[in-house]
Amino acid sequence: MNNKSLASGRTARPRSTPSGAPSVVLSVVVPMFNESENAAGTLEKLTEACMLLELPFELIPVNDGSTDGTAAVLAELARADARIRPVSYTPNAGRGRALRRGFAAARGHVICSTDADLSYAPEYVPALATVLLEHDDIDFVVGSPYIAGGGAVGVPWFRLAVSRWGNRVLSLAMAGGIHTVTGVLRAYRREVLESLELESDGKELHMEILAKAQAAGFRGVEIPAVLTKRQKGNSKFRFRATAWSHLLFSWHERPMLLFGVIGLAIIASGLGLGAYLGWHWWQGALNPSRPLMTLFPLLLIGGLQIVLFGFLGSQMAHLRRELYKIQRQNRQHAREVKSEREPEAERCASS
Repeated sequence: MNNKSLASGRTARPRSTPSGAPSVVLSVVVPMFNESENAAGTLEKLTEACMLLELPFELIPVNDGSTDGTAAVLAELARADARIRPVSYTPNAGRGRALRRGFAAARGHVICSTDADLSYAPEYVPALATVLLEHDDIDFVVGSPYIAGGGAVGVPWFRLAVSRWGNRVLSLAMAGGIHTVTGVLRAYRREVLESLELESDGKELHMEILAKAQAAGFRGVEIPAVLTKRQKGNSKFRFRATAWSHLLFSWHERPMLLFGVIGLAIIASGLGLGAYLGWHWWQGALNPSRPLMTLFPLLLIGGLQIVLFGFLGSQMAHLRRELYKIQRQNRQHAREVKSEREPEAERCASS
């Protein structure tokens, strides 16, 4: 599903805020690690952008074990503006942990996430939130530089190439047609995050959320976004760790991407070797004692076994997705029970 799906979505009024929840419509979670240079400017620009919605909002900067004074900067900003609610902890644990802590602290009906360096313009945050507020049949929105209307400006070519091709591979591993699987610029309905049991501490959390949300039956779309280079501070991009985690995730979600390709390549090698031996047999020059005669069936049998491993892994992945659906239903039921009991508890307390 892509941004074209918005045209077919029915427009509706925002869903009601969960019973008993504070009247915050939008929460913006911003993971930060050593962002003392960016923190004040980032939160100021996000505040200005969110005010365009004319709805109650809050900013949740998450200090992920910074060592450069980010925590002190955030504390000072929070004293000046009650809409800024920092979350801080040590030691540094990764973007995934920061986002999970921020999601847990968020009180809004719509929860957005974006980068501390504003690689995506702050105006995308209200744009993402508006999609959810105006389209009742959409559960999450992803800002994407890799669809029509999106793009990248000033981003180093190597990093951009790794991101673009990495997202293509990851997109193949998932259903749903999302082109930007690893991006932080997103908006979710509160129900989505409350229905998922999230575990990742690193950047693979972005992929985990999409995989589990789609498997649980939530619907998502993409809108175009322009990615720009960082203006201040140091980039946290690490090619080796990022590439390895993304490959592992793609194999985890679609084992046939690994086992199927390798197994079929081995089978093809065996068939090629068989053709070569057949040609020699046709010429009457085949020596039955040649090692290639043993290698030929080994390649076919070994390749077939690897393909079967991929098939078995795919069945396990399918079962895992079914569990995500059951998990969503269980959590939804628990929320309904809780909402039914809250008024009764309030009446008992008042009496």
